[in-house]
Amino acid sequence: MEIKNTFLKRILSYFVRGLILVAPIYFTILIIWTGIESLDSILPISIPISNKKSVYFPGLGMIIILSGIILLGFFFSTVVPQSFFKFSESIMRKIPLVSIIYYSIKDLISAFVGDKKKFNQPVLVTVNRESDIKKLGFITQTDLSHLHIKDYIAVYMPHSYAFSGELFIVPIGNVTLLNASSTDIMKMIVSGGVSVKAQAEEQA
Repeated sequence: MEIKNTFLKRILSYFVRGLILVAPIYFTILIIWTGIESLDSILPISIPISNKKSVYFPGLGMIIILSGIILLGFFFSTVVPQSFFKFSESIMRKIPLVSIIYYSIKDLISAFVGDKKKFNQPVLVTVNRESDIKKLGFITQTDLSHLHIKDYIAVYMPHSYAFSGELFIVPIGNVTLLNASSTDIMKMIVSGGVSVKAQAEEQA
C-alpha cells in the first residue's frame, strides 16, 4: 500500500512539473496566435492557384498591415509637415464623440509606447495610514492644476490577473518612489506578486 501511494505521489509530481513547463508555453503561443489571427482576419489573403482553388496564407495579411503601419509612421514623420498633422487633430478635437474616442485611444497607446510613456515611474502608495497598507502603482500625471488640484498626483493601479486598473488622485505625501524596473513592477502586480518572487528564487 505504501509503495502504491509513493508511486502515485511521484506520478502526480511529474504531472505538476510537466504542467508548469507546458502551460506557460501553450498559453503564450495561444495568445500570440490569437493576436495574429485577429490581425490577419482584417485583411485575409488568398492566392488563386487554379480556377476553382485558392490557397490561404495565414499571417500574410498581418505582415501587410504591420508594413503599412510602419510606412505610415515613416511618411508622417518625414514627409507630412507636423503643422498639417496638428491641424488635422485640431479638427478631430472639435467633433464631440469622435474626439473622446480618438484621444482616449491615442493617449492609451502613447502611455505604453512612443516618446511619452506614462507607466515608467513605479511608486508605493499608502492607502491606509492606520494599518500601513500600501499598493503598487504608476504615476501618470504630476501636475493636476488643470483640475484645480494642488499637492496631489494621479496614480494608476493595475489589477492582478487582468488588463484593467483604477486611477487614484493621491496626496504627494502618501507616495514613495521606487527604484525598480517598471517592467518588473508591472509583472509583480499582474501576477499577484508571484512573478518577481519566482525570479528571485530562480536566481538564488
